[in-house]
Amino acid sequence: MIIDCHGHYTTAPSAHNEWRVAQVRAYDEATSPPAYPSISDDEIVATIETNQLRITSERGTDLTIFSPRASAMEHHVGDASVADAWARACNDLIARVVQLFPRSYVGVCQLPQTPEHDLTNAIRELKRSVNELGFVGCNLSPDPSGGYWSGPPLTDRSWYPLYEALVELDVPAMIHVSSSCNPNFHSTGAHYLNADTTAFMQLIQGDLFSDFPTLRFVIPHGGGAVPYHWGRFRGLADMLNRPALEEHLMHNVFFDTCVYHEPGVQLLCEVIDTKNILFGSELLGAVRGIDPSTGAYFDDTKRYVEALSLSAPARSAIYEGNARRVYPRLDARLVAQGR
Repeated sequence: MIIDCHGHYTTAPSAHNEWRVAQVRAYDEATSPPAYPSISDDEIVATIETNQLRITSERGTDLTIFSPRASAMEHHVGDASVADAWARACNDLIARVVQLFPRSYVGVCQLPQTPEHDLTNAIRELKRSVNELGFVGCNLSPDPSGGYWSGPPLTDRSWYPLYEALVELDVPAMIHVSSSCNPNFHSTGAHYLNADTTAFMQLIQGDLFSDFPTLRFVIPHGGGAVPYHWGRFRGLADMLNRPALEEHLMHNVFFDTCVYHEPGVQLLCEVIDTKNILFGSELLGAVRGIDPSTGAYFDDTKRYVEALSLSAPARSAIYEGNARRVYPRLDARLVAQGR
């Protein structure tokens, strides 16, 4: 089985996206937002079958861990009530996709974070999404300010109530920012990769996993700059009197394969232990075009994994085993389906 750990509903029905525009406008004008629209199952099926599902089927992926569109989380827009309503609407829509395609998708939730860093609503929505909607994880933004990094680092104790909930529920978090409102940082070309790298460095500087030894983070986009500068991070850990990275972080931190060229995925798999790598494509995501040097789509990451000289057990771990281990609720669901 091939499990894609990183998929977003980037083709959500237009009525959903139009409601978001109306919601934000109502906030700006200090009026009540309209009621959420009625979206039929047929509308959802049409957006999935002709987009994500068609492409993943063509490329040989069996199951996608599916979350709301990351760039649209926009934690910096509106206030706590806006973030809460938007996250709930997005997560309910993902739940409907999973209900309609139970063998192709499993849900991961958006959290209603805000720059004010009050995690009360985020914890409540996490628990609702896992306990009521059957989700297997969440997307956690280390920078709800949208590129200004005004909040505390991930190792700050103010995050601990959320981590306690993640541990209690036994679900991981993918560290994933949303769009950038800082013109210095392009959302997908800079802000995403900055955040991946920054999160890893924050974890080096702290002792988070001493307090939460079973907490698990997936850092997407191949870990940002981390694998490419692995020697730098190992050296910094030593300079900061931190334990070796293999003991300090790598029982709890995992990277995906959302690196859009073969040499990058090859480097990832040479530097990072196979047990810490999960297959991912970010469909439909940041880079959708065709690479003129290969004639294949940039985001067809399975091609890159297939090209590597991996043992059968290592390839199986990247494609399936690691995802089932990092997301135990996913494994339980698959077992219940006889898979």
